[in-house]
Amino acid sequence: MDLPVGGFEKLSTVDWPGQLAAVVFCQGCAWHCGYCHNPHLIPFARAADGPAWPKVLAWLGRRQGLLDAVVFSGGEPTWHAELGEAIRQTRALGFKIGLHTGGPSPERLERLLPLLDWVGFDFKAPFADYAKVTGRDDGVPARRSLEMIRAARIACEIRTTWHPALLPDADLQTMADSLADLGCTEWVIQRFRAEGCDDDALRRHPGGNVPPSVVRHARLRVSIR
Repeated sequence: MDLPVGGFEKLSTVDWPGQLAAVVFCQGCAWHCGYCHNPHLIPFARAADGPAWPKVLAWLGRRQGLLDAVVFSGGEPTWHAELGEAIRQTRALGFKIGLHTGGPSPERLERLLPLLDWVGFDFKAPFADYAKVTGRDDGVPARRSLEMIRAARIACEIRTTWHPALLPDADLQTMADSLADLGCTEWVIQRFRAEGCDDDALRRHPGGNVPPSVVRHARLRVSIR
């Protein structure tokens, strides 16, 4: 088994809030979000400098009792058939398991849910308009994935990277209403970060403010980062 690893962060306090975690960045993503700050992880071809999974696992074995958790991120980790076995090997070392996903493959996610302790779910756009952010019309599987996570009662942070050129005020309002209709109670809106982004137009575009109607949504607690 050889999970394609594009990068490895040995210590993070932000990728799973409240946990000391190592982060495994899986190589490859079929989505092409313009604001992506890890564009080097989009190609599915293994990065020449990416560490081999056996070496990552061996390092984790030496950190038992020193780290709380391991987060599998990307790219999009659920594209990889090897992910389930990598998670099982990591759990066997005693670590809690987190997953960053946009939910493009609910069939793969369903098999992973029993192995997970926490999910960071990337809500990209109104479900009907995913293609304008991701380049693919994957809003239906993304919605199904979020429904499955909620049904499994796994701890989850739903977050959206926001750039006003991609998600105008009306889209944010639609997204907030959709989450509330699904029974979600919290939503994190992350401001666009120019570092690492390859899109010159997005980097030059002025920022903005999340509309008050979204921040003070009647059925949803909204946090801005």
